[in-house]
Parts: sequence; C-alpha cells; structure tokens
Amino acid sequence: MAQKEVNTKTKVQKPELEPLSDNGISVHTKTLQRWYQLLHLGRLLDQKAATYVRQAKGWSYHSSCAGHEGIQLILGLSFRQGKDFLFPYYRDLMTSLSAGLSVQEIIANGLSKATDVGSGGRHMSNHFSKPSIRIQNVSSATGNHALHAVGVARAIKKYGGDELAFASFGDSAVSEGFVYEAVSGAAREILPVIFVIQNNKFGISVPIDEQAANKVVAENFRGFKSVKIVKVDGTNVFDSWRGMQEALDYVKSGEGPAIVHADCVRINSHSNSDRQELYRSPEEIAEAQRFDPVRRLRSYLLSHDELSEEEITHIESENSRLVEDAATEVEAQPEPDPATAMQYVLPPVYERAQEDAPAQAPADAPTLTLREAINETLKEEFRRNPNTFLWGQDVASHEKGGVFNVTKGMLQEFGNERIFNAPIAEDFIVGTADGFARYRDDICVVIEGAQFVDYFWPAMEQLVEISHEYYRTLGQFTPNVVIRLASGGYIGGGLYHSQSLDATFATIPGLRIVMPSFADDAIGLMRMSMRSKGPTIFIENKFLYNQFFTKTPRPTPDHVVPFGKARVRREGNDLTIIAWGTPVHFALRVAAKLADEHGVQAEVIDLRSINPLDVDAILTSVKKTGRLLVAHEHPLFGGFGGEIASLVAEQAFQYLDAPVMRVASKNSPVPFARVLERAVLVQEEDILQAAVKLAGF
Repeated sequence: MAQKEVNTKTKVQKPELEPLSDNGISVHTKTLQRWYQLLHLGRLLDQKAATYVRQAKGWSYHSSCAGHEGIQLILGLSFRQGKDFLFPYYRDLMTSLSAGLSVQEIIANGLSKATDVGSGGRHMSNHFSKPSIRIQNVSSATGNHALHAVGVARAIKKYGGDELAFASFGDSAVSEGFVYEAVSGAAREILPVIFVIQNNKFGISVPIDEQAANKVVAENFRGFKSVKIVKVDGTNVFDSWRGMQEALDYVKSGEGPAIVHADCVRINSHSNSDRQELYRSPEEIAEAQRFDPVRRLRSYLLSHDELSEEEITHIESENSRLVEDAATEVEAQPEPDPATAMQYVLPPVYERAQEDAPAQAPADAPTLTLREAINETLKEEFRRNPNTFLWGQDVASHEKGGVFNVTKGMLQEFGNERIFNAPIAEDFIVGTADGFARYRDDICVVIEGAQFVDYFWPAMEQLVEISHEYYRTLGQFTPNVVIRLASGGYIGGGLYHSQSLDATFATIPGLRIVMPSFADDAIGLMRMSMRSKGPTIFIENKFLYNQFFTKTPRPTPDHVVPFGKARVRREGNDLTIIAWGTPVHFALRVAAKLADEHGVQAEVIDLRSINPLDVDAILTSVKKTGRLLVAHEHPLFGGFGGEIASLVAEQAFQYLDAPVMRVASKNSPVPFARVLERAVLVQEEDILQAAVKLAGF
C-alpha cells in the first residue's frame, strides 16, 4: 500500500503589524478621518485594478501602490489643484486620488476609456493625469519628468510666481542620468521644486544594492549645494506629513529645491507582468505586510480612540459602494473611437490671412546670408513676443552668441533673464524646455539643442517625449519649442561635427522638421516655427551659414513660409531633382550645366520641409517630367530619399519614363581629413553624373 505523501513545507507566519507612531504630531480627528477614507479608497481601487487584470477586462498595465500610500497621500494633499504642477509616476494611484482625480477618472484611465481625462485612452493604464488641474501627463520612461518639473520651476522663478513643482518617482529612477541633471540644475538655479523619491528597494526585480551605492538613494545628492534632503517613513502618514511640511517650508523660503526620501515597502509584485515570488522569499514578502500604511493607520485610529470600529466600518462600506458604483458607470462608457486615432499628431500651426508667396522685396533691399537671416528673425520674434526665451550652450557668453554667432547680440538686447547659457547637458536643455513651456500657453522656447547635431543623441529620449506630448494628452498640452540644430558637413569637422540626422528625426511622429537653404526661407520658416504651437526641429546647415549663394534680399515683414510646402527653385520639363539643405545648391548648379552642356531642362525642387511633406509638389513635378532624381547629404542607406522614391513609385508609377534614382553620401561616418570627407559626402559631380544617366535612360 502506497504511503500518503506528506507536505513538509511550513506555512510562513505573517508578522504582527508594526505599531504606528504619530511622533507627537497633533492632527484633528476630522483630518484623520479624511486621511483614512482616502487611504482605504485608494487601496480598494488598487485591488479593483488587480481584479480587472485577472478578469481580462482592462487595466492591462497595473503597478500597485500598496506600501507607498503614506507618502502618496501626503504628496497629493500638499499639491494645490490648478496652481502647483504635479508630475506623478506610474505607481502614483494614491497620489493622484488625493490630488484631485475622482474614482471614476481613476477607473476610466485604468480601462482606457474615451472619457479618461488625461489621454482619452492613448496613454498606458495606471498613468494618471488631469491637465485641467495641472496634474501632468508623464511618460513611462522612469524619472524623465524630473527635468520637466525643473523646467516649469524655472518658469515659476522667471515669472515671480508662488507655485511649486512636484516630481515623484521611485528609487530606480535615481539611476537615470536625467534625474541627476534635474537635481543638479535645480540646485544651481535655486528652483522651487520638490523631488519625492519613493524607495521600495526594488527596481522591478533588481534590489537596491545593485542599483545605487547608497541604499538611502537621496544620499547620492548630498553634495549638491542648496538641496535640502528630508527623510521620512513613507508608510507612516504622520512622518510623511512632518517631512513634507519641512520640505515645503524650505522651498517656499526661496533657499532651494528639496528631496523628500520616503522609505516604503512594496507589498505586491512590481506590476501585473511581474512575479515577485521568483526573486523574493516568502518571509520577505510577509515582512512587508507589517508596514502596510492602510492597516497601520486603521489600527492607530482604533487604539487611540480617534474613531470607533463602527465608524471605520462605515467609511469602508461607503468606499466599497463608491468604487462599485463608479466601476459600473465607467464600464458602460464608450471605448475610444478608432476614427480618432490619427488626431492630435501634429499641433496647430500659425494661421495667416493669405497664402504664402515667394518673398518680395525692393530691388535695393539689403541682402542677408543664412546666418544673418536666422539672427535677425530671432530678434524680430523676440521683440514681437515678450514670452520668448532662448538657452543652449554658449548662447549668452558676452559677445560670443553661440558657436556660429547665430545668436550674436541677443543677450545684449533681451537680457540674461530671457537669453541664458545651459550646461553641457543636452537632455537637460531639451527636457527643461518641455517643462518651461507648461507655465503659460503663449511661451515660446528656442533652444540650441546641441552645439552640433552630432551631439544631440543624449537628448533623443527627451525629443521623443516632446514629440508625443500633444498626442498623448489628447491635444491638452504641447510644448512650444523650436529646437535649432547645426547640421552637416563640408567644413572638415569629422566625427561629431559633420553628420546629418534629418532621416532619424523623420522616423519620429509628431515632429515638424524644416531645413532652409536660402536666407528668405530661413526667415519665413523661423517665423512659422516660433508662431506655431508645438515642437519644430529647425535644421541649419552650418556649411551654408555664411555662403554668398544663400543670400537673398530681406523679405517683407510679414513673410512666412508654411510647413509642408516645397519651393520650385528652377522649372524644367525633362527631369526633376528634389533636394534639401546644401545639396539644393549643388542641384541648381547641376541644372544649369545640364541645360548648357546637354540641352536638358531639369526642374529643381527645394523640399524645405521634411515633415509635413509637400506630396503634391513632388507628384506634380514628376508627372510633368517623368523622371526623378533625389539628392541628399544624409547617407543613402536609410536616408529620407527612400521615402520620396517609395512615394513616387506608389502614386506616380504610370508617369515615370525611367526608374527613380537617388544620390547621397556614402554609408559611412563623415571622416575628418578633407580628402576623406570629400570621398564620403555627396558632391556636385555625383549629382551631375546621376542626372546625365537619368536623362539618357
């Protein structure tokens, strides 16, 4: 007879609840009642979210706030609706609830309903926001909103406001470089911002000792001048309140920013896709329950005779009813309409009374180079709108005015409050621009995103963030930012001083990308960029800055070039050459040689705008000439010319008399030695040879 199998596993005993101490802090009973009502309500919502996940009814991303509720409650209550700026992170359900989101609004986000006040179902569940009361819509890139909080805090200080910025994130976010940049910048500029670090000792499955040298991660910032560090027990509402008041008093005094380091526990797995049992022992998981903020406050209220069992049970019953009623209501609400999926990709543009025409100017009007045109237009727009600001590297160093003197004279005319240098931290430059623009809708920020476009790579994460702010918030916010970037080669600059990124930028939806090659277009496109809503990448080919052949007469004061409108630089009937940036000038010379030496009339189109793209101009020209050559400076492989070739092949194939051809730089980094640079970058002769071949096909 088989012996019965005996289970030798012992059941883990749940440790007793850690008593909650008020440390002598006196709080009115009605306030305590409200605190518990919110804490318990948040816990019910957190549990409801987990239920939705198990039922496969929604909330497909859920990151539990259990164990963080003490600090989150106090953070949310410290935020002043419609005044301060709150940047919560994905675990901040309790923060968002106590800051002003209703139960229905929390559930609508979790179920990705069209009624979600933050994004209408466009952003992930558990990413709570309410822009109408200044609870910001932040991304999933952990901690990146620290830079946005610093940016808006800078605007608060510039405008003399009394608002505060709050940035909340977990301990693992402190490993991110942009968090260090944010704290460093806030410390240097003495900004009114409070960083709340909720330390639960885990980054998903990675323990704190594999994340940071200091387990109290706020200690990493101990050397930053003017930063006050306040440590609290994030599971204790009283200690969290004490620490937050200390931080608020300090920041409001104008002495600098503060960090509130909240020691929390993570009661549940990181998220619904994580299983903490795979890396945490049963004893460790059970130990976290001892510091459950909700149970600890409940026990305190009973043991100190603040509320009776009956009163607490009534609160809990009312909360349960509230959650279930709200869930029934929200579940019946509509899903987002698929027909709206492409709305709010690109923000609104500046509207003019009449259509654009080529710049008209008197015959004796002075001419400007590309650099002079950008410089003069920046000054004109800064005079027009006093809520314009410029920062970047070297832009406000006495007489320097940027590496290429494009901003020369602006510091002298507009002062250091509006024109100022940024540290050599590209992520910081772009991220704080995103935040700064949140303060007022009429603010326009112009930044030199990097000294050379090659150095822009550290800011790419912030660029992506900027690109979908408008989309992610359902049109409720877009940062009005013009990102100026000096691009391209032909200057003997080599690696990190000669590359082209226009095709890279074109892969990111939500960005307008322009590249003028003549002075009048630089003026018209800069005006359009600065007067329009949302972000624009303004690419300046540094080889063209001071070239005589970029000169044009100064256009009329109201000259504006629309986005998405190409310009026919030379008309022809035999073949079309499409180019942008420096190759436009090569193409014009090639067209002249084709006419003189081969009797071929080439039409040259200056694209000017990569996104939006003037599809009509491209197709109209190709249908007329039957032949297309695309020329660009970016390497051929992966270059934007491939998109144009594909577009024509799909929509104008029947009009073609020859295959679409492309000529571009080699698939190589741009080297330093002039002879090597010439071998890699596209040259006028390359375009001529390709055009002759295409014409004879």
